[in-house]
Amino acid sequence: MAITASTPPPGLPSSLDYPEVPVGSILAGAATRYRDRTAFALGDESLTFAETYAAACRFANALRARGIGRGDVVAVHLPNCLAYPVAYHGILLAGATFSPTNPLLPPDEAAFQLTDCAATAVVTYGPVAGTIAAIADRIPARLRIVVSPEGDLGDDSVEFGEFSDGRPSTRPDVELDVHRDLAHLSYTGGTTGRSKGVELTHYNVVANTVQNSCWQTGSVPALDRNGDVMVDQIGSVAEWPSRHGTGVAINLTPWFHAMGVIAGLNAPLLGGSTVVLHSRFDPVAYVADAERLRVTSLGGAPALFAALLATPSFHTADLSSVQSIGSGAAPMSHEMIRALQERFPDVVIVEGYGLTEMTMGAVIAPPYRSGVRKVGSVGLPLFDTEVKLVAEGSEEPLPPGQEGEVCLRGPQLMRGYRNRPEENAAALVHGWLHTGDIGVLDDDGYLSIVDRKKDMLLYKGYNVFPRELEELLTGLPEVLGAAVVGRPSAEVGELPVAFVVRRPGVTVPAEQLIATVNDQVLPYKRLRELHFVDEIPVSAAGKVLKRELRKQLPELT
Repeated sequence: MAITASTPPPGLPSSLDYPEVPVGSILAGAATRYRDRTAFALGDESLTFAETYAAACRFANALRARGIGRGDVVAVHLPNCLAYPVAYHGILLAGATFSPTNPLLPPDEAAFQLTDCAATAVVTYGPVAGTIAAIADRIPARLRIVVSPEGDLGDDSVEFGEFSDGRPSTRPDVELDVHRDLAHLSYTGGTTGRSKGVELTHYNVVANTVQNSCWQTGSVPALDRNGDVMVDQIGSVAEWPSRHGTGVAINLTPWFHAMGVIAGLNAPLLGGSTVVLHSRFDPVAYVADAERLRVTSLGGAPALFAALLATPSFHTADLSSVQSIGSGAAPMSHEMIRALQERFPDVVIVEGYGLTEMTMGAVIAPPYRSGVRKVGSVGLPLFDTEVKLVAEGSEEPLPPGQEGEVCLRGPQLMRGYRNRPEENAAALVHGWLHTGDIGVLDDDGYLSIVDRKKDMLLYKGYNVFPRELEELLTGLPEVLGAAVVGRPSAEVGELPVAFVVRRPGVTVPAEQLIATVNDQVLPYKRLRELHFVDEIPVSAAGKVLKRELRKQLPELT
């Protein structure tokens, strides 16, 4: 039997002492420590750590003046912008609960989510504020706070800056129970059905932010003189060359996604890093900024790295400042990892694995230079996190080398799904989260994700994991990207069907690619169809939307 627990990085303890403070303490501590350093920048505008904290306090006091505080939910319906960290931490400093809402949600899904979370107020953005206005009579929120409004504001709306004008820039006095009060009410991506609200306490969010920051920077948590959370970097420069208060990164991961708000917003605050925002992804502009700003890390979903690798300037720009590369949200292909390692031979490339239900991160490859990183593995459990694999219908851990469902537990595990007792009973068993992912542990405790349980295909009773076929396809020189789904068949169950993006200028026939892959797999795993597409659909968080590909199957012959 095997349960894999975290293995401490060199010089760090095996377990961390997580400060029992509310999430707003993260920004408060960062403002004290990195006061006049730039925290966030977008174009010609920026906010220092101190400015972000002062603005968040004003926003918090404005909410409380409206009677919004502990027990209330405020939805943030924004793209990444400078108002986002102000609203996020302002909500939390007020004692209210933050509920991130994808600004591109269609009206019906937005109405469902805002009703399900019982949002008291919505912070929205001019170009998408019409969606909220259109569903105003279907949602409980009676206050709309609009960033960059377009046109006249209605009676229920107020401009973002005006809302906070004149309010104190000091932290409101709010009593919270960090183990019971919700910091986040985050909705799962809904890639396979209607989203579920994930309840995360202040303790969950602080613990996972600390876990990630300490793992990535060789640090331990502490409290500053004001009682706010901070992290002390005790790891050596040789192992973790990037030092607190010096990091610079371009962030494209949406802050309404779990990876964005923890790894792209809160963890940089703890480490004193400057986060540069791009309003849209332009690979050429990204590379130019990365060179100009001397970025110290590159991070995002695999789709970002695929686009960068296909951009000529990425291979010629002076990116010698880069000290680390991190990827999450979906697995990197082996070919992509090899290509990045060739471009950055002295840089540590780290993959991670997590879920909204685990706040964000659960398993990450060793980021320190002496650590062992295994291609195809997402790494080792974070501090105080455990992993086991189980067979269908069992809670007994499987031995190394056997595939099973990934189960997780740790201080970052959600309280549960909002108003979903049946789903809670199925997902949370004796303190373990059943993830629905299929994985395998090796003898050293490294986890590899084989596939999503729900994406697995059944062909004549045999399990076919699309990831294996996708790896073979993306390893071919003619292929830029690939995804495999199942076509229902009354005779055999499901037939593996591939959607492929060819590299520019390539005209290879589908039959040739099918034959190349099928020569490398068992008969029951063979591809039956292959269709060329211009792009593989992905969510804002970078996850492949296989449901969109399945919708195309009836149209294809």
